[in-house]
Amino acid sequence: MQPYFFPYIGYFQLINAVDTFVVYDDVNFIKKGWISRNSILVNEAPYLFTMELKEASQNKRINEILISDSNWRKNLVRTVALSYKKAPYFDSVFPVIEEIILDAENNLAEFLTNALKKICGFIGIETEIMVSSEIDKDNTLKGADKIKAICKRIGASEYINAIGGMALYDRNDFSQNGIDLQFIKSKPISYAQFKNEFVPWLSIIDVLMFNSPDEIKSYLDQYELI
Repeated sequence: MQPYFFPYIGYFQLINAVDTFVVYDDVNFIKKGWISRNSILVNEAPYLFTMELKEASQNKRINEILISDSNWRKNLVRTVALSYKKAPYFDSVFPVIEEIILDAENNLAEFLTNALKKICGFIGIETEIMVSSEIDKDNTLKGADKIKAICKRIGASEYINAIGGMALYDRNDFSQNGIDLQFIKSKPISYAQFKNEFVPWLSIIDVLMFNSPDEIKSYLDQYELI
């Protein structure tokens, strides 16, 4: 999967469901996707936060893009603090979120990979995390062919993709290459968020702020493979 910025709980369900998770960093950047932005709860409503990038383009690979040196990091830290300071798990979670946001790494792919690893460590996910650009493969391949090459290179017999991948990848195509293709579908998850009506599928920041480690671990298993 492409690395996302503080992704929703379903992304971590995927990481937790596999033996090896490959951060897909040597594919093209997607503007207005989840690579550089996500949503948290601000004033009881979804608020889209975005990291600032330098000359981001869909003609560049994710690992070729640099992060801006502007004040977006400090501004985001302040927004998270003001929005969640009364959340039940703020005191234990905020230092982790702050450390991730203030990471001085300016390569987008490395920054996001660092963030994913820190959150997994905090939650207790022990899945091995690899980076696709470090895997020896034919980099002229694209789409499903590149995915299959990565799977073969690391000896994977099963590939689990996000539910959106059903429109991109063919199960028979993977099966003919000795790979069992499955898709992960998150089940509805809800929890108390202050006094507002529940807003689903926000950033993992929201989940961490309102749930204990044991509750979060239970959410990691609330999915089905199809």
